[in-house]
Amino acid sequence: MRQIAQIKRSEYPQFTDVLVHWASEFDMASVLNSNDYSDTYGVYTLLAGIGSKRSIRNKGLQEVREFYNSRKSWLFGHLGYDLKNQFEQLSSRHQSNFDLGDLSFFEPEILVIQKRGEDEVRFYGDNNSAVSEFLKGLNKFQPRTTVLPKLQARMERQEYLRAINQLKFEIQVGNIYEINYCQEFYKEQVEIDSAAAYCMLNAKSTMPYSAFYKLKSDALICASPERFVVKRGRQLYSQPIKGTIKRGVSEQEDEVLKQQLKSDLKEQTENVMIVDLVRNDLSRTAARGTVKVEELFGVYPFPQVHQLISTVRSTIDQQYDIFDVIETCFPMGSMTGAPKISAMQLADLHEKSRRELYSGSVGYITPDGDADFNVVIRSLMYSERNKYLSLTVGGAITNLANAEQEYEECLLKAKAIFELGEK
Repeated sequence: MRQIAQIKRSEYPQFTDVLVHWASEFDMASVLNSNDYSDTYGVYTLLAGIGSKRSIRNKGLQEVREFYNSRKSWLFGHLGYDLKNQFEQLSSRHQSNFDLGDLSFFEPEILVIQKRGEDEVRFYGDNNSAVSEFLKGLNKFQPRTTVLPKLQARMERQEYLRAINQLKFEIQVGNIYEINYCQEFYKEQVEIDSAAAYCMLNAKSTMPYSAFYKLKSDALICASPERFVVKRGRQLYSQPIKGTIKRGVSEQEDEVLKQQLKSDLKEQTENVMIVDLVRNDLSRTAARGTVKVEELFGVYPFPQVHQLISTVRSTIDQQYDIFDVIETCFPMGSMTGAPKISAMQLADLHEKSRRELYSGSVGYITPDGDADFNVVIRSLMYSERNKYLSLTVGGAITNLANAEQEYEECLLKAKAIFELGEK
């Protein structure tokens, strides 16, 4: 793709908000925003694909590989949680409220790149007129707002508590070791401005794997702190999150809470189980002896919570590519539990709603085969066609879990989104 424009981002404080509003006018768009977080493995501060030159939807992963190999270009897209049903003998019993499907990728009409450590934002593509109009409007932009409704719980608190105790029984009899259990908060017959909602959430809860993703009438408003996988050459990294605690009201309390999280046996147990699962997943495409734990139990601060994050790396065997990695690692262990298949079966049995894109991923693949995908959590999904707004929240359940505490942790994770809604 040829470069058609370049600007200095520092000259336009509202640049990301303007970009998101512009992107929302296209049928397909993906704005991936690091919010300037430090990231050892990240290449881009901001990356966006806007408009579609060609696309592929609701096909098998092999067909996506053939689509990519036919013309190796930038691809942006998503992996829905129910893509699991293509890889294993699994099903999903709840109705869908969105048209996203299990999988979609598109080659962008316009590519927007800001590399880490650089102030320059570069625009690539052939649509000079659209980019010119966007640049002309940078200094004229008036922020839009939207009213988010109060969301209602799909299940009552007592129903959630009963489900947790039933799942703990499954753990005690040896059917699973850990499970990620999710609940939905939703609102029907609602109209919102999804681009404005993203900008409001991003201002309140800045996250390193934040994303605004648009596919026809559906939008993802994502404030994710978690990475699924990133591929750089033959090196692959996965960074599962398991372990959450609130932020303190003072530096002293914050430090106490960080140490409490790092030394909490329950949180360590959750984290190490998923690290072992990720190691196993990565080993299926790794050169022998290359799967390593780079960091175990790292404590990372975010606006509302501290998180316990581990990093696992591998060197991909030369016979495999990013599509093999997706097939062997998706869904990510942090959103399933262990053993993976049994956990997913029990989740579908006990959960009361379809996860849709929650527990899935959005990301990109480059022309040379590198890739970076997040984990879709802390996110709103909105269907303009169905006028349906959804927030799903989950948490890891082990034998040490306390049902009341797990419910409160769900509310803590969703705090930033709840606070955007009507009081």
